[in-house]
Amino acid sequence: MPHDGQTAMITPLMSNLLDQTEQALPEVEALFTAGRENLRAMVSTNGKVSGAALEEHQYAAHCLAWLATYTEALRQMWAWAGRIDAAGAFGEMEALILQIGFGEYLSQVYGGIPMSQGEVARLSDLGLSGTPGAAASRLMADGNTPAARARLVALMRDNHGRATFGATGLDEELEMIRDQFRRFADEQVIPHAHEWHLKDELIPMEIIQALAEMGVFGLTIPEEFGGFGLSKASMVVVSEELSRGYIGVGSLGTRSEIAAELILCGGTPDQKAHWLPKLASGEILPTAVFTEPNTGSDLGSLRTRAVKVGDDWEITGNKTWITHAARTNVMTLLARTDPNTTDYRGLSMFLAEKTPGTDENPFPTPGMTGGEIEVLGYRGMKEYELGFDGFKVKGENLLGGVEGQGFKQLMQTFESARIQTAARAVGVAQSALETGMRYAEDRKQFGKSLVEFPRVAGKLAMMAVEIMVARQLTYFSAWQKDHDKRCDLEAGMAKLLGARVAWAAADNALQIHGGNGFALEYQISRILCDARILNIFEGAAEIQAQVIARRLLD
Repeated sequence: MPHDGQTAMITPLMSNLLDQTEQALPEVEALFTAGRENLRAMVSTNGKVSGAALEEHQYAAHCLAWLATYTEALRQMWAWAGRIDAAGAFGEMEALILQIGFGEYLSQVYGGIPMSQGEVARLSDLGLSGTPGAAASRLMADGNTPAARARLVALMRDNHGRATFGATGLDEELEMIRDQFRRFADEQVIPHAHEWHLKDELIPMEIIQALAEMGVFGLTIPEEFGGFGLSKASMVVVSEELSRGYIGVGSLGTRSEIAAELILCGGTPDQKAHWLPKLASGEILPTAVFTEPNTGSDLGSLRTRAVKVGDDWEITGNKTWITHAARTNVMTLLARTDPNTTDYRGLSMFLAEKTPGTDENPFPTPGMTGGEIEVLGYRGMKEYELGFDGFKVKGENLLGGVEGQGFKQLMQTFESARIQTAARAVGVAQSALETGMRYAEDRKQFGKSLVEFPRVAGKLAMMAVEIMVARQLTYFSAWQKDHDKRCDLEAGMAKLLGARVAWAAADNALQIHGGNGFALEYQISRILCDARILNIFEGAAEIQAQVIARRLLD
């Protein structure tokens, strides 16, 4: 409950808010359980889930995925409130965030969850109907009110320089890491990010070197391989703060994280000893080379082939949407080593070495060509199409030394990759909120600041609330990973919700800017473009929802 004499400042609902939210949770959990069983009945044949039936009932399946995501999000918000209450940090701002979050998300559960701008997940899609109980009804009626939003924004305006709006619930070490990287983003990234975007420039090597010196590329690599051996939660905090500065900078660590995870999970002892220290120090920069022009999310149907020539391999084929491909030193490259297969079973992963390129000659390595893909946002590392024609890879660089393991090895990295993407989404959303709030404070219309108009304030309040919801879901997925628990479901939910929250925050922040938001000179135009990709890469929202639904029925 509130501390330090704050009770008097809090609306009447706050007097038993933790109890109200706790009582509302079982109702949502019961709806989810019933919805899952109804979907299972829709898509099962002879007691087994049918892939064809699941596709036929795809809308219902995705409704279940979103209902499950909201259920877990509310559960983690309640857990967050309990932790910070125990620590004496549950003040008025935190209470309002919890109140508004529960009030709004419960209303959406019972009234319809937005899956996208034109698609709404309703209980009826799962054969359900629900009447909220007393606790949920009260939260829905009194939680997300204009008065609550106005009060939250008033507190946000008087935030005394705190890094986020509301206590995050992290321990002291993680908050120290946050402060360090927040300062770096404020001083070294934000002043230059918009110019890099407008000029479509690569992030300067000086920034990459600085990140290497700060340990970003070896943050979670074990100490025995030259890393810091820190938690996934630490990487989440770092990715969040760097992405708040610029998503391209926040994504630099993701490249090394994916490569390191592949090698840690699937590499031989020699491969770990050779590659991991170089990744940790930033001596080499990696890129992930998976997607092909005609495959998209269907990685099992890749056509790029690797042919054994003596002890080594030669790779031929085409790849697309390869991030930071030009100036990297090694590619984690997925190719088909068994020509008699047409699915995931014939795929292998390679640690394919290449020479970093220059502006004049981006791809100097023999057997490899490439061309840049011009994009709306996410520009700091650039995207490329690559062509391979007899590209040579050493035999010792077959990951794990065994053919046919590539798809399995890649799947082992998806938890970390999606947790990272969720963290990047939270960072982009936070950037949108800060940019929108600054503009709303400074811009005067009709004799007062924009922030004093209720609908502008309401937008800012909902950004702060949803960012905290996405943040807590992301932290929970990282916690699961750090405690060696399976977390593909939680990571997928965090990514699914985080991407939607980032886009909503950027869109609303641009709306606050009015016509100026549509001008390239304003930073919010970049943030909007950067936010849009989050709903696509590391699994488009539709694919992500399908994966979540399938997993829920296992």
